[in-house]
Amino acid sequence: MKWMKFLFITVLTMGVSMAAEGGLMGAGIGAGLVVIGAGIGIGLLAFAAANATARQPEAATVIRATVNLPLFLLEGVAIIALVVCILAVVI
Repeated sequence: MKWMKFLFITVLTMGVSMAAEGGLMGAGIGAGLVVIGAGIGIGLLAFAAANATARQPEAATVIRATVNLPLFLLEGVAIIALVVCILAVVI
């Protein structure tokens, strides 16, 4: 599971750096990598929440509430990274 977190962080970082240095093609590839990284992160979060709910169904409300904040933060990071990719093309 640790390697998946490392992969997520690496893909996000690689996407933004590729957009900053690669021109138009790099920005497109960087945006794609950012979306892939965010998808991996959200998938891992949903997987962990589903496992936790399956193990303790009575704690489903607490688990759902606990998962919301990291999910929103992850989506925010992905949106910021996509904006950086777009700005790399515009500027």
